[in-house]
Amino acid sequence: MQNTKLIAFGEALIDFLSSKTANEGQEESFVKYPGGAPANVAVAAAKLGVNSHFVGQVGDDSFGHFLADCLAGYGVQIENMRFSKEAKTALAFVSLDNEGERTFEFYRQASADILYRAEYFNADWFKGNQGIFHTCSNTLTDENITQATLAGMTMAEDAGWLISCDVNLRSNLWPDHKPNMQRVIDWMMQAHVIKASLEELAELTQDPMDLIKQTLKNKTQIFVLTDGAKSVRYFTRSHTGEVATPKVEVKDTTAAGDAFVGGLLAQLIRLAPSVQACAELAEQDWQSIIQYAVASGACAVTEFGAYPALPNQEQVNAILIN
Repeated sequence: MQNTKLIAFGEALIDFLSSKTANEGQEESFVKYPGGAPANVAVAAAKLGVNSHFVGQVGDDSFGHFLADCLAGYGVQIENMRFSKEAKTALAFVSLDNEGERTFEFYRQASADILYRAEYFNADWFKGNQGIFHTCSNTLTDENITQATLAGMTMAEDAGWLISCDVNLRSNLWPDHKPNMQRVIDWMMQAHVIKASLEELAELTQDPMDLIKQTLKNKTQIFVLTDGAKSVRYFTRSHTGEVATPKVEVKDTTAAGDAFVGGLLAQLIRLAPSVQACAELAEQDWQSIIQYAVASGACAVTEFGAYPALPNQEQVNAILIN
């Protein structure tokens, strides 16, 4: 794994997490946590021992520098992170219900992360290594950031890297709360590794299983489908499988999906950091990889916040043993 690395591209933002659940009567306050789906994935992978890099843009403000310090503090490489003097760092206010499920209010209009441009990418970042380039659909919400995302994906693929996409569909980040479904599907078709929830696929298409089949006929090597606390299903070109999710005490689901993706990508970097290597994995290899990702996600829901809740190797191993 010495010469392999992860580059996670997209938004780093501030999660202001509510102090109370929906049915409590006390006055509500919010606590500041570092967040943003791709930044979370970068931290998750770093805590699991991966050479992890974050690429994106934050405001040249107190929030932006707080995020940079937090990423670096958890071992993420931030040498290619940008600070904008033209825009502020994005914010998200997160409220939780009694089961730890989230609702979001985003303050991301013309924020610094959306102003990242295609010309900021450097092909040299991908040379001389194997690796995974990871993105989320939140970098598709306008045309310019879409072009930047696709430029990074092209450079990574040209260098022989795996392309990872977490659908992570957040309708309230899109103009008029209406995602460009075809843009999201076209982006998915460029990926070798895809993670989505059944709910997200139901927004994208009337036939989720057909969409999964179409991605596998294109470039995708594995499609991972989550459905809340139900078993995680996965699909490759030769077989399908599922892994049950362990029963744990749920405090906060904010980082669950990103911890899952971080675990998934960490194992791929260790075991199969190329398209060819993925194609050569046996059924039991994929089962083991998804079990690891599920354990990582399960760990994360037992703590509050994003970065602090993301597990290390010892914590994941404890879930796997049990």
